[in-house]
Amino acid sequence: MDMLMIALRVIHIVLGVFWVGTIFFVVSYLLPSLQALGPQGAPLMQQLLQRRYFTALPVIALLTIVAGIALYWRDSAGLTGEWMGTRAGMAFGTGGVLSLVAFVIGVFVMRSSTLKALALGPKAQQMAEGAEREAAMKEVQALRQRAATSARLVATLLALTVIAMAVARYL
Repeated sequence: MDMLMIALRVIHIVLGVFWVGTIFFVVSYLLPSLQALGPQGAPLMQQLLQRRYFTALPVIALLTIVAGIALYWRDSAGLTGEWMGTRAGMAFGTGGVLSLVAFVIGVFVMRSSTLKALALGPKAQQMAEGAEREAAMKEVQALRQRAATSARLVATLLALTVIAMAVARYL
């Protein structure tokens, strides 16, 4: 029994389920609810910030990816071209690349835009009525839209990742 392989698979699958499930929840339920609430949704986002959601999710995603790379390394016997050229190897590789792209977009576009909007939103609300406040509120709205659009892209990439991983061994 290969305990390292079992541990890597458990880490990869359990954390991957959390990562993907969370992103699907965000895109399917949280973002539409926040949009419907408008400014009244800000306290919920502040709670997520205080509970370190925006730090925890990237760490979980990164651990999922690191475990996946280790699994790929072991399955491929050190990235041998022969195994990587099989259909299973290509499917796992494609899923891995898609997850890396999703991670980069998630951290550097979705997360970044959300954190900027969370920082600017309260400041904009406290500004006196006028052109400066209006410009700040437009910037907050643009950041929220950028975060939502990138979240949908991340969800799509992760769905394709899951499909690739689910079918790889059967190709």
